Amino acid sequence: MKQFSLFLLLLLCNTSIFAQKEVVKSGNKPAATTKPTTTTAAAVEAGSAGTVDKIIAIIGEKAILMSDVEDQFHLMQQQAGKPLPEEARCEILDQVIMQELMVSQGKLDSLKVTDEEVEQELTARIEKILGYMNNDPKQFEQYYGMPVVKMKDRMRTDMRDQLFSKRMQAKVMENVSVTPAEVRVFFDKIPQDSLPFFNAEVEYAQLVLKPKVSEAALKKAVTTLAELRDQILNKKADFADLAKKYSDDKGSGKEGGDLGWVKRGQFVPEFEAAAFKLNRGEYSSIIKTVFGYHLLQLIERRGNSIHCRHILIKPEIGMADLAAVSTRLDSIRKAIRPDSLTFAGAVQKFSQDESSKPNNGMVTSPQTGSTYFEVGDLSPEVYFALDTMKIDGITKPIEMTEQDGSLAYRIIQLKSRSEPHPAALETDYNKVKAACMEQKKAKVMNDWMSARAGKIYVKVNEPYTACPNVAKWKPDMRQ
Repeated sequence: MKQFSLFLLLLLCNTSIFAQKEVVKSGNKPAATTKPTTTTAAAVEAGSAGTVDKIIAIIGEKAILMSDVEDQFHLMQQQAGKPLPEEARCEILDQVIMQELMVSQGKLDSLKVTDEEVEQELTARIEKILGYMNNDPKQFEQYYGMPVVKMKDRMRTDMRDQLFSKRMQAKVMENVSVTPAEVRVFFDKIPQDSLPFFNAEVEYAQLVLKPKVSEAALKKAVTTLAELRDQILNKKADFADLAKKYSDDKGSGKEGGDLGWVKRGQFVPEFEAAAFKLNRGEYSSIIKTVFGYHLLQLIERRGNSIHCRHILIKPEIGMADLAAVSTRLDSIRKAIRPDSLTFAGAVQKFSQDESSKPNNGMVTSPQTGSTYFEVGDLSPEVYFALDTMKIDGITKPIEMTEQDGSLAYRIIQLKSRSEPHPAALETDYNKVKAACMEQKKAKVMNDWMSARAGKIYVKVNEPYTACPNVAKWKPDMRQ
């Protein structure tokens, strides 16, 4: 069951926020637009407000507005922390056209994207943006000029299209592969003076243990929430005020515990079962989930969607709890022996980290999906732990903070280390293979796009007709 919707679960993903606009039905030409003017920040702001905007491209039944590209351009610029070249706008439009072609073909091929998938991705992306803002909804509203709920509504159509596009791309690429011979040919074609230079890299595995909450802490959490519930039921305190003051779900707490409208299937099972049993305005008993203890109130229900609010109280982890898990982890470390209990075996037997455990503890980079980390990209605690370690060495227990803010301990084993070096097929085969695969995928995608572009109406308007990379979408270039 999905567990992402409630409680500060940060997910790494794209944070595109521009929304596509509806256009006329197939076969109808859009109304003529005024001649585009030079794009300026003022014009973009006016366009976003609906007073000035221009259709810069049409793909099938969808119009792409200048504000769509500008919104994405400025988001990318903010993420980069520096000005972007003007040609970045051309790249954005090219990507939008490619996405819309995939969406159109995906619908023709009867691919499906469910409402639940859209809501899951929307929630994940909003949570990530909030994470950058210390989970402060007011800061979010000040920055984007609208509350979280309205932003989700704005993103929903584009999010569905993005998921359609990804699904279609996966279908196009599902049978793409490369042979060792193709990898060698690819590598041999790279000029010696153009071989990429790889920085020092490491691979490492981890075994994670989480502290067990004491019975006293569990009892204290339940007692605290029971007292809050009594204050609310006896009208001695307001639910929203208590949520802001006491809730350990800081994201919703700042909104008085309000979780907004959510469809069935988005909450953890225990929470959802309790919420859907309530009548409008009714309060629940104390509910236990993996996140802690909850008091919730149903505000309104519409079919399979509910609008509720909650107060979360997490049992506190004490110093003794942390010390106990560190001691146990150190005992496991000392028991690891190549001839009896290997590190991978210990991971399978003891580790409580579900992301690395299936891979025998190997940690993968969220940016690249690879097990290789450039030394400069390591977190400080991992860098210093591995800096002077020999291959297969194991650290002593290290405190770590998980994505939900809770504390845990881990031991780390260094699996490999490479020095800075120019690429070599023998030592860097997997990286060369990945580059060869990307080149082949790009060719397959370009061929697929060329075959489909002539079958779907595509028109690019000024000033974007001058973009070199969108010239391929002009009718005369697709003959």
